Amino acid sequence: MSYNFFVQSDIEFGRGAVDKLPEMLKGYGAKNVMLVYDGGVKAAGIADIVLAKIREAGVEPVIFDGVIPNPTNEVVEKAAVIAKDAKADAFVAVGGGSSIDLAKAVNVLMTNPGPIGQYGGMNMVKNPLLPLIAIPTTAGTSSEITNVSALIDTEKVIKYVIIDNKIVASKVICDPDFTRTMPASVTAATGMDAITHAVESYVSNMATPLTKYNALAGLKLFHEYLPRAVKDGSDMEAREQMMLACIITGFSFSNANLGFVHAIAHTLSAHFGLAHGMANATVLPYVCAYNAESCPKEMAELAEAVGLSLTGDLDKDKLLLSEDLLRLTKELGIRTLSEQGIAEKDFDMLAEDVLKEPVLGFNPRQGVTKEDIVEILRKAF
Repeated sequence: MSYNFFVQSDIEFGRGAVDKLPEMLKGYGAKNVMLVYDGGVKAAGIADIVLAKIREAGVEPVIFDGVIPNPTNEVVEKAAVIAKDAKADAFVAVGGGSSIDLAKAVNVLMTNPGPIGQYGGMNMVKNPLLPLIAIPTTAGTSSEITNVSALIDTEKVIKYVIIDNKIVASKVICDPDFTRTMPASVTAATGMDAITHAVESYVSNMATPLTKYNALAGLKLFHEYLPRAVKDGSDMEAREQMMLACIITGFSFSNANLGFVHAIAHTLSAHFGLAHGMANATVLPYVCAYNAESCPKEMAELAEAVGLSLTGDLDKDKLLLSEDLLRLTKELGIRTLSEQGIAEKDFDMLAEDVLKEPVLGFNPRQGVTKEDIVEILRKAF
């Protein structure tokens, strides 16, 4: 039996990697670059550093700094108008998953007709895209190396994904110095997002030996270095190892896909604007316990990978990871659903929408019911 493992990333990794940006832009012959970032990247001084590097290439970019968490179709279309008016021939996206996902989506509209919503699903993009250089400032989403762009459709009130190999960033600059200014809460949430990616891709019914290898490697690193980075944001060894783990984990989930945790997180973000990483982290331990019934061996393997001592009793060992993740979320200050403003009266509505999420098809435990979802939401409340 054969399987496919897709990787298409040209990565410059390490402190000072941003110095390669002018050379990259010159290599593309780019003259009209759109620089994409959000207010946090600007406030941290990172946008100005990148802007100076673009100017070193002899380019004065058009700037789009209106990125919002969980970018919407409307914001994508607005940015696309600006890019087209500027005759953009390349993109530089700086920030977390929201900035990079938005840039991917805008890039789609530069060579393919709108609206952006029609590209939701797998392999819907027909024409090749323009060069996109992704510069992550967080270590969690892996958007810099994946073939995924996650967006909010405000009319349908859903979070959907564009999955297409054509949208992968042309080049990636991973400079750990750019993660130094991440607040502890963002470091925790994005790190738990990546841990979710590792766990869900490992137990996915699309997992292969290559995806499992990367999932385990990424999980080990995050489990060791995430608490250190949250405790001390200037711990550059921890920052660098987290950025490395983010890439490794991205190779796994972009091939094996995700599952039940993301189905819930997408719905929470669509209806209530919850930060994606925080939404994942809040329900992850409980979904792991739920899924353990269908993949006890894999759950025990994940537990062993992060240094937990197995008892030899699979009925006990399959729950060790979920217990440890609950401990970790508390240590990192991950908020409960009630602390994030979700009310119990919303559970039925949320559960109904979770059942519509396509990623449930990749979950190891099939047959998820509305009652199952409500029970997990209650536990995370």
